[in-house]
Amino acid sequence: METKGKKSILSYIPSLAQAILWVIASTLVLFGIGEGVGNILKINEEIAGAIPYIIFDVLIAIGCFYIVKWNPKSIWYVPLICNAIGIIAAIIEPTFWQTSLWMLYCGGWVLSLVASILGLRVGKRAGKKG
Repeated sequence: METKGKKSILSYIPSLAQAILWVIASTLVLFGIGEGVGNILKINEEIAGAIPYIIFDVLIAIGCFYIVKWNPKSIWYVPLICNAIGIIAAIIEPTFWQTSLWMLYCGGWVLSLVASILGLRVGKRAGKKG
């Protein structure tokens, strides 16, 4: 039996499109914050360079959690699409594995996988109640 509550507009957008929109928005935030964080905070350059990637990783994990929560079947492709920027960078960038950048991206991959699994469990539990 279907509940008569209001549905979010995001529930009508396919998970694939949501993941693509989320990765675009997160990437824009990454570059927006990356340009201004060092100038604003006046901290060590390496720390200022890591902050945007940490925020990016958290945003990707939040997106993976909610997208998979709303559509548990999307667990197979949402983490890959949301992490497409990092995956492409790992393949194309010749110095990717030689700098500390790989730690930030790989940490984000693990975080988004964990968030996706949590979203899957919460989504399945919510589906059983309704």
